[in-house]
Amino acid sequence: MGRIYNLISIQDLSRETIDLILDTAHKMESVAAERSNELSNKIMAVLFFEASTRTRLSFESAMLRLGGSVLGFADVTTSSAGVKGETLADTIRTVERYADIIVIRHPLDGSARVAAEFSAIPVINAGSGAEEHPTQALLDLYSIKKMKGKIDGLFISLCGDLRYGRTVHSLGMALANYDVSINLAAPESLRMKPAIVDEMRKAGLKVREVNSMDEALKDADVVYMTRIQKERFPDVREYTAVQGKFRIDSDDVAKMKRDAIILHPLPRVDELDASIDTAPQAKYFDQVYNGVVTRMAILKLILS
Repeated sequence: MGRIYNLISIQDLSRETIDLILDTAHKMESVAAERSNELSNKIMAVLFFEASTRTRLSFESAMLRLGGSVLGFADVTTSSAGVKGETLADTIRTVERYADIIVIRHPLDGSARVAAEFSAIPVINAGSGAEEHPTQALLDLYSIKKMKGKIDGLFISLCGDLRYGRTVHSLGMALANYDVSINLAAPESLRMKPAIVDEMRKAGLKVREVNSMDEALKDADVVYMTRIQKERFPDVREYTAVQGKFRIDSDDVAKMKRDAIILHPLPRVDELDASIDTAPQAKYFDQVYNGVVTRMAILKLILS
């Protein structure tokens, strides 16, 4: 197994490497509580050209819990790229002189891979356009394994915006490494990219595309819900046509298995009714914390 250097796409990782990250995340549970000085001589630069709450703060929390330092920006309008038009390549060439690792989120597809090409230090993709969000997929896998005790053998439904939702793109490709059955539940116009569906089927997964939440919820062990990505639609009329179509309320939860779990990368809009937050199946806020230990594992494996 080779050393993890850049983390740009979930497809860059083998099943063996993914399992190593998940096992390391489990070990980070105690470290997160007690803190560590393991990365006390390391600096992480966070370059968020796009808004974020959970991803940015969990990366910063992860680095601080490992004893490292953090610098960067969370608002592109305060950077030279936003104010003066500096190119991404020049931003990366500059920041690599200040830090030991770069975590980047950018609204354009391919941006993280471009950053890695110009960087002399490791780069982690924290979300690139509508294509991928690999660390979210890893924390999702960790959440599933932690809450269900396994990943292999589960029946998993990916629901909502499967076309523009980068979290489900990475998660779908990650699940191709496991023995699972998958429902893809989305409006016709927001179905999963055919290339990802093909990859899952080539890996031997049982994949079914369905058009309703009822079909997605029935017999599912894991329901992964996503919001409709309004900001990704080229035409607001397309968004209006699907708004509110796929959602979960208390009546839907009543149809689910008692030991099923509901996950969501957050933020939510109206796809998860607040009335279900106290349901035993609702695990999306626990999922948030899992992002800290998973990202601690990633930082440790890259920088140690």
